[in-house]
Amino acid sequence: LLPKGVAWAEACSKDLLLRGLPLDDVQMKIAGTVGVAHPELIRIIAIDHFPRPDDPYLTKVIDEQQMLGDNCVGLTLGYGIYIRKGHTNIRLLSHEYRHVYQYEKAGSIASYLAVYIEQVLQVGYYNSQLEVDARSHEIIFSGS
Repeated sequence: LLPKGVAWAEACSKDLLLRGLPLDDVQMKIAGTVGVAHPELIRIIAIDHFPRPDDPYLTKVIDEQQMLGDNCVGLTLGYGIYIRKGHTNIRLLSHEYRHVYQYEKAGSIASYLAVYIEQVLQVGYYNSQLEVDARSHEIIFSGS
């Protein structure tokens, strides 16, 4: 599972970094507030639907854990972030930027996903420590 997940995530990350938009000044400040060391490297793409892996086993696990379902509005892969169109707000961006911070601490997509996937498989997506940490760093303002 892990090698397949890493290969898919790295391919998506390359696409994000090539096609994504850099952060504006406000977004850079938000990223710095949640701990990101290099916000200038972050790229974002607004999408209608998240990319899905071709591998059936990987897709099955993603579906079972409800990781890319209809309620998913952001996906961070290294310095690249997919945001579902119509859902960009400070709360979501700060959450996804915290995942960038976590990737920076892990050192690579492979190292991050080794921990992330294990946590999700053990306690579920919502209760995984990396998701709990990201939620705890969400910046919440009225209307966001």
